[in-house]
Amino acid sequence: MEKRIIGIILTLLGVTGLVMAGYNFMNAGSGIHNVKSIIMYGILGLLFFGAGIGLIRNTSDKAT
Repeated sequence: MEKRIIGIILTLLGVTGLVMAGYNFMNAGSGIHNVKSIIMYGILGLLFFGAGIGLIRNTSDKAT
């Protein structure tokens, strides 16, 4: 159960990172700082999202 909760938290962090990357992509200028932040948020978002989904999928439910 604890792994599933951690998976949900990681998934939500990943979605937040991807949304921030998309927001910066749509509203930011073309400076090098903006490009770096878009890449950073996108990579971290994908990493957290993938880790969270993996934890949720691989954690088995135990009847108590």
